[in-house]
Amino acid sequence: MRIDKIRKAAIRRRYHVRKNVFGTRERPRLSVFRSNRHIYAQIIDDTAGATLVSASTRAKSLRDRLPNSGDKNAAQIVGEAVAKQALGVGIKCVCFDRNRYKFHGRVKVLAEAARKNGLVF
Repeated sequence: MRIDKIRKAAIRRRYHVRKNVFGTRERPRLSVFRSNRHIYAQIIDDTAGATLVSASTRAKSLRDRLPNSGDKNAAQIVGEAVAKQALGVGIKCVCFDRNRYKFHGRVKVLAEAARKNGLVF
């Protein structure tokens, strides 16, 4: 019973954020998902319904650089990786989709690392 309430609250928070954030071809959406063990970031064009760039702590290229995949250091490395890939594809401006998470902790570190490496929010 309690888990149903928690899931409903998470879904409500996600819709609350997503109603204001929409990725276009000129300004795609940088979506963040975090679990207890990993963090994922995708740059999505919502008009085409396509993922343009993605990075996560589960990617083979990042796995060897991470002693722990669920901390702020890992989030920073993922933020840097997604920014470098985006600039390589030609994406400079994005709108940030924090999903249902507060802009705090690992989500904030990922966003700041992406900004430092050239993405404009």
